[in-house]
Amino acid sequence: MRKFALLVLLAVLLLGLAGCASTASPYGSFIQKPLPVHDRAIADDAVKQLAVLYPPARTRFDLQHATPDFFGTYLVESLRAKGYAVLEFKPGSQAQAVMAANAASSATPSPSGLPLSYLLDQGQGSDLYRLTLLINRQQSLTRAYQVQGGTINPAGYWVRKE
Repeated sequence: MRKFALLVLLAVLLLGLAGCASTASPYGSFIQKPLPVHDRAIADDAVKQLAVLYPPARTRFDLQHATPDFFGTYLVESLRAKGYAVLEFKPGSQAQAVMAANAASSATPSPSGLPLSYLLDQGQGSDLYRLTLLINRQQSLTRAYQVQGGTINPAGYWVRKE
């Protein structure tokens, strides 16, 4: 009887952990009704800030998630236009498998670029937007934006966490 109770408890714990797991990416654009003009302005501002910190033509960014939204597509185009090399995310591709294997093995130097992810979201029922760029899995750049008179403007300075 004691074994049975232990097995039931273990099964409940495993089901609880499985419920916490999610296959959805925590990155991307989560704006419910995005306006392309706002996405362009935010992406252009992000590329300008990246150019200050990471020199174009010497930096390669490896996207860590798909970019199916307008913001992501425009961000990739803008980075390339500025002179960055960008490796787009393709799940299941051989390049992604090589990158994962190189990241797991510290003995093998990796020719890959800096991992890049973004999170664009909006405060519920507000005109405030927030963009967070995660670079090299440890550094983040964050900036808030506010819609005023139909245009979107920065609502503060860039915040950089190293």
